[in-house]
Amino acid sequence: MTLSGSLVARIAVLVVVVVFFQIGVVSEVPVLGVAVDLSPLVVAFVGLLCGSTLGAATGFAVGLLVDLALVQTLGVASLIFTLVGYWCGRLRELRDPQATLTPLLVGAAASAAATVGYSLMEFLLGVDAPVSLELLRQIVLGVVVNTVVALPMWAIVRRTLEPDLPDDPRRRRRRAYTTGGLSPLSRA
Repeated sequence: MTLSGSLVARIAVLVVVVVFFQIGVVSEVPVLGVAVDLSPLVVAFVGLLCGSTLGAATGFAVGLLVDLALVQTLGVASLIFTLVGYWCGRLRELRDPQATLTPLLVGAAASAAATVGYSLMEFLLGVDAPVSLELLRQIVLGVVVNTVVALPMWAIVRRTLEPDLPDDPRRRRRRAYTTGGLSPLSRA
């Protein structure tokens, strides 16, 4: 995939807007007792649309921005979101998923990986947090809520990036034959 400055600018603006909207508005409105997390969804969908390199770079940028804005342990979210973006980009490059349920499944997997990965990293770093069934409930409800939000987020990311995405040669349609209905390979 060729990298254009316009695509990078669109991704940068999308990342900044979504992260600050997440921190300022969305995190203040709990749904079923958990806050919706838009960050792994944006990273996953950029990776799914643009490939593994831009997915990983976007994941690193989103993670760094989240860590700096929330004054958290620097690098934890960057590591996790980099892996999420890379894996979603590799999914696009290896399988080229075009099913209708792909955004839901990718959103659920990205949310689960980000939530479990962040909890595991914080536990391994020695942060004093209680590990109980309440944590498991928060993770499961967080993944369910993010899965519901995945479709609108997919539409926003796709609509924002689509004008600058290059045509994928694998998705070109075959042209219909205009030779009177006969294939040029068949002989009469």
